[in-house]
Amino acid sequence: MNERRQWMLETIRDEARLCASYTGRPVLSDKVMQVMGEIPRHRFVPASLRCSAYDNCALPVGCGQTISQPFIVALMTDLLDLNGTERVLEVGTGTGYQTAVLSKLCAEVHTVERIAELSLQARERLEELGLSDHVHFHVADGSRGWPQAAPFDGILVTAAAKEVPAPLLEQLAPGGRMVIPVGQAGRTQQLCRVCKHTDGKLDMQALLPVAFVPLISEGGSGS
Repeated sequence: MNERRQWMLETIRDEARLCASYTGRPVLSDKVMQVMGEIPRHRFVPASLRCSAYDNCALPVGCGQTISQPFIVALMTDLLDLNGTERVLEVGTGTGYQTAVLSKLCAEVHTVERIAELSLQARERLEELGLSDHVHFHVADGSRGWPQAAPFDGILVTAAAKEVPAPLLEQLAPGGRMVIPVGQAGRTQQLCRVCKHTDGKLDMQALLPVAFVPLISEGGSGS
């Protein structure tokens, strides 16, 4: 592993410790950290920003979207508590970086992106990296999930919703977990974890203040 990726992993570990009072997770799982070190983040950012690819910060990627900071990607993945057998829905493919991380940690990924150009570019990146075999790319309104393949053991949302969309709650399998930023753009948002019990009861916990681009619904407004 090159020095830049190793440095990125160290900053993730440091931030996990700093945020432990919020998240309850001072240490992220070894398997998540291993995958974070394996995925070449520089392949998912514009060429002009590759010198910053392993910095622990979000970066603009075009189309009004960003690639999340590595710590947030690692934390959101860790909060799904994946064991490798799950079917996961990702809402907001973006560059495909988070998709690539998920692809190495679960059995199947369905990823939904409303911007066709981003979806195509992400597909091409994962194909080049040999990570697309069990990833299904869809161009659609992510706030509606992907009911054709529901239910999902895990749902990860990479844009902030004003409230958790009802279709996503419906598509979460009993025993499943969802990680989603909730709140309006420009205001305080919270990274939330939703657990659905086997009886269908939902528990939601707000964990950490965050800042994400808004989740856009088909009508063109924040969802």
